[in-house]
Amino acid sequence: MTESRPLILLVEDESQMRTFVRLALAAHGYRVLEVATGQEGLQQAAAHTPDLILLDLGLPDIDGLEVTQRLREWSLAPIIVISARGQEEQKVGALDAGADDYITKPFGSEELMARIRVALRHSARSSQDPASSVATVGDIRVDFAKRLVFVADREVHLTPIEYKLIVALMRHSGMVLTHKQLLDQVWGPGHAHQMQYLRVYMAQLRQKLEENPAHPKYLVTEPGVGYRLKSREPPAAS
Repeated sequence: MTESRPLILLVEDESQMRTFVRLALAAHGYRVLEVATGQEGLQQAAAHTPDLILLDLGLPDIDGLEVTQRLREWSLAPIIVISARGQEEQKVGALDAGADDYITKPFGSEELMARIRVALRHSARSSQDPASSVATVGDIRVDFAKRLVFVADREVHLTPIEYKLIVALMRHSGMVLTHKQLLDQVWGPGHAHQMQYLRVYMAQLRQKLEENPAHPKYLVTEPGVGYRLKSREPPAAS
């Protein structure tokens, strides 16, 4: 049935970008609702309860950061920010305000579809089984109940801080977490500006979990933004 297909709300003021994204989404079986302003986006999100929202930051009426904040007052739908280059501060602000991921213009349709699949999968997993006791990304496996971490079935001993860091990333696998989000979750709000802690412990975590820490496969840096535990995204079904 048509209604069973995920509904994507696209909030984007550039008509050419709307056309590109609409055609890409439709080709992959998604339903699309598109608007050109932040106010319309808020109204349509309330009226139609989309499964996911694609949100441009540079809207003509309401700043994308404010739209994100207002959506997060009542909506749990994943929000993927569409960001132009040079909008790093806005992008980080939107992620801190509750957006789930971002994609930087220009982007290809396959990258967009991969980000959407990850966001929808994460949303479904969170709503159906938020307390799942084991999570796996590639060779890395975390048993939350036993507080154990494995790489290719080999147990790895982590410090308490390293464990809290991998748990935060694993709980949001495939999604970007900002520096502030990680510092708040792992060290507490009082450490929000102490970036050196995060860099040191991320380096230690890579030494223990990555085959080649200098070229990490899983614990990847999002420059100027934060970190992502990169899931091994399978190809889309044809």
